[in-house]
Amino acid sequence: MSVRVAVVDDHPVFRLGMAALLGTLDGIEVAAQAASRAEALEVVGDGVDVVLMDLHLGDESGIEATRDLLRAHPHLRVLVVTMLEDEESVVASLRAGAQGYLLKGASPAEVERAVRAVTNGEVILGPQVAARALAALSGARSVSAVPFPELTDREREVLDLVARGYDNTTISRRLVLSTKTVRNHVANVLAKLALPDRSAAIVRAREAGLGAD
Repeated sequence: MSVRVAVVDDHPVFRLGMAALLGTLDGIEVAAQAASRAEALEVVGDGVDVVLMDLHLGDESGIEATRDLLRAHPHLRVLVVTMLEDEESVVASLRAGAQGYLLKGASPAEVERAVRAVTNGEVILGPQVAARALAALSGARSVSAVPFPELTDREREVLDLVARGYDNTTISRRLVLSTKTVRNHVANVLAKLALPDRSAAIVRAREAGLGAD
């Protein structure tokens, strides 16, 4: 049976080019295309096997789109195809449920191999990002003595960046989230820690060891 794929990318030239490439591969059928999170949720149905997902969808996040799609269709396999190669983006994608991560400079052969691998349930990373992702996932960052256990992992991650002095726009870019989502996380942190404002959060976070390079 053919593998039915969907391409989600807000750049029409790349999206159409990727769809054209996939359409030339034996046993692979392009079932849908989308330029936004909303379009992806509309066109990706139970008949789609693999989604190729960009991380920047205009002002929206491909991470959030991945989570939404997998909640609606748990059988889906998501392969991220992006320009971003930083550790935070790789780890965030895998935590959201993606099974593969490629850079947009990947060759046609690498794209084909990645699509077939995630279809078979394998996790695959492009060579440029594999080493740093594996280091992070294997515990390169200490997991002992986690500060503020009442916070979620994402809220703690946002608080750490707040403690480094980053504004919401910068945090949204680093975590590949919308600015609205970051604002909500900051508000949740202040409420859970009973802090009056962002300045108090910075002081409290740095006392706990967050915010260090």
